[in-house]
Amino acid sequence: MSENFVERARYLCSLGGAAATVTALPGGIPILHSASGCAGNFAWTQNGGSGLQVGGYCGGLTVPSSNIQETEVVFGGEDRLREEITSTLKVMQGGLYVVLTGCVPEVIGDDIFAVVNDFREEGVPIIGAVTGGFRGDSYWGYDLVLQALTKDYVAKGSAKVKGRVNLWGVVPYMDPFWRGNLEGARHLLELLGLEVNSFFTPADTLEGIRAAGSAELNIVLSDLYGQGAAALFREKHGTPFVTTSLPIGVSASEAFLRQVGAALELDPELVQRVIDREKRHYYQILEPLTDCYNDLDLQRYAVVVGDANYAVALTRFLADDLGWLPVLTVVTDRIHENGQPAIAARVEHLASGFSTNVVFESDASQVLGHLNQVWPRAAGQKYYNAFSPAFVLGSSLDRELALQIGAPHLSVSFPVANRAVLDRGYTGFRGGLRLAEDVFGQIVANR
Repeated sequence: MSENFVERARYLCSLGGAAATVTALPGGIPILHSASGCAGNFAWTQNGGSGLQVGGYCGGLTVPSSNIQETEVVFGGEDRLREEITSTLKVMQGGLYVVLTGCVPEVIGDDIFAVVNDFREEGVPIIGAVTGGFRGDSYWGYDLVLQALTKDYVAKGSAKVKGRVNLWGVVPYMDPFWRGNLEGARHLLELLGLEVNSFFTPADTLEGIRAAGSAELNIVLSDLYGQGAAALFREKHGTPFVTTSLPIGVSASEAFLRQVGAALELDPELVQRVIDREKRHYYQILEPLTDCYNDLDLQRYAVVVGDANYAVALTRFLADDLGWLPVLTVVTDRIHENGQPAIAARVEHLASGFSTNVVFESDASQVLGHLNQVWPRAAGQKYYNAFSPAFVLGSSLDRELALQIGAPHLSVSFPVANRAVLDRGYTGFRGGLRLAEDVFGQIVANR
């Protein structure tokens, strides 16, 4: 009998992801209808995993919560929720209030929408989302919030506006570099002359989110995150969507621009001019490093450990842009077997021709075992091809692996506890330059 457990999980529950997502919305105020302690657990997990990004206005330990107790379990918690919403409206100034459910009120059958609709009838900008922690992980909580916005906040029947798009797939706080990654992808689209609604950047507004139904295309930067919401958006608002991987570096950014250009039937010459200009800039900045790359032999074997977004994007960047050899790619999301082939296909056909080994493993303690399988050394073998020089791109949990194999390490994927992150990001041509800078910086850090 096998045990199915996860040691050192790399995510929160769906309620935690939903609360972080609402906090990232412009003027978003989450109201938890849950047991006491939930918000505290989210806050300290973010503190240790999101590059010190925790708190802010009405986030972290200051989030409103009904903190239901035994009385509500027996008699129902709807009156307590109504009281909490009323108090929040008096104390917290926001543009959109979102009620999020925890496990306990869902188990006892509280109807949050009956309460929410009473306030909506009074003109309060409030919606609800069913986000009990047992429904999934924090990435699914992000999707559930987008679905709630799609159903109950985005205006219906909006006429499509040529050149307007929505940008999804980067999960706030679960991607510690979410701000910079969204802005980098947004910048790429704006180079094509598009009007971008990315929901979570300082350039976004609630008015823009409410008008999101007027977009002619949804762009999802993930094979996993935001897919459910994009499908629902297509059903409710008639907006098609395209799926692409996180565009990190020159190769992925070029492919991203061409895919979006084709989907929107943009002028191919415009797309080509943008690509040519950005590539000139990219290689002009990178060129001075090439002598040191060759003379110091900065090529490395690599192990990539990350969520579905980063595992794919980092592997492609290392192989196609840096010329490295990522021999093992570990996807840490718990993905059903039916969904694994689409993600694996992203890195099985690399432009460089290099072939990596893709493993789906959510238990951090098993990564070294997978590396030993793909790079075996027979017992007592005197001469062998050493896995060196090597590099580990992953999370803070993978520092131990890096120490075991004697390799430098860079934390990129959640949890990132050993870096402070503000608006740094790795998407786009210029994001690829920043990632190269960080990677090579780790290699020479102890010179």
